[in-house]
Amino acid sequence: MKHRLDFPRTGLVRLSQILSPHGPIPISKSTWWQGVKEGRFPQPQKLGPRTTVWRVEDIRALFEGQGDDDG
Repeated sequence: MKHRLDFPRTGLVRLSQILSPHGPIPISKSTWWQGVKEGRFPQPQKLGPRTTVWRVEDIRALFEGQGDDDG
């Protein structure tokens, strides 16, 4: 998938870079935040009052299957 190839290797990304249509993870914002709350998705880092980011390595682990220990 094109989005996965374009996704950075390191650094920090905002939610708009993670979720479809621009990002590699095809879920809604509400589903994402519920998953963060439940611990299914990585915890964010706050850079400021209106700036929330995630580590690229944590997001890559999700869509590359490295974060799936159920099995």
